[in-house]
Amino acid sequence: MSPVRDDAVPVDGHDAVAAAMRAVDRRGFLPRAQRASAAFDQPLPIGHGQTCSQPSTVAAMLRMLRVPRGAAVLDVGAGSGWTTALLAHLVGPEGEVLGVERIADIAAWGAANVARAGMPWARLVPAAPGVLGSPRPGGWSRVLVSASARSLPQELVDQVAPRGRMVIPVGHLMIVLDRDADGTVRTTQEGTYSFVPLVED
Repeated sequence: MSPVRDDAVPVDGHDAVAAAMRAVDRRGFLPRAQRASAAFDQPLPIGHGQTCSQPSTVAAMLRMLRVPRGAAVLDVGAGSGWTTALLAHLVGPEGEVLGVERIADIAAWGAANVARAGMPWARLVPAAPGVLGSPRPGGWSRVLVSASARSLPQELVDQVAPRGRMVIPVGHLMIVLDRDADGTVRTTQEGTYSFVPLVED
């Protein structure tokens, strides 16, 4: 694999995702043994059979999500906390980011990584037993899911606010879901990707 370059995905000079990925160093969200590989465009193991997704995939998902400043964002399958910190950079201090991770050891490590990133409007917590995502009054304006669901989970669909958007892999398809102001839900497919499975039971 080649190292990631700023032009790995076509961007313009004002691309907020490219700026976030320059600002939030992936090395700080990897086990020590993997840090030398941080600049390479490949998934890297973080323990318990989980990975830190490859940067080009993360960048593509964040662009699909179209995160505005000040948004309230839910990061499902937050892992090491890298995507949580990237989302925090995108929303800025007027926003809110909550990462949830089902594996307790990874959640504790990811929470420490996010805290060290110095963006107190973002935090990472262990997933509540038997709960997918984190229900919030009024919903989340953006939901990022970094694990593959067997089918589109209604529990997460219900957490997307009116005028909100979710990006989620379903099987090997990347799905972008939009909820209109009247509650109508629309989905589009945006290519094929491989992810660890989302535990939904």
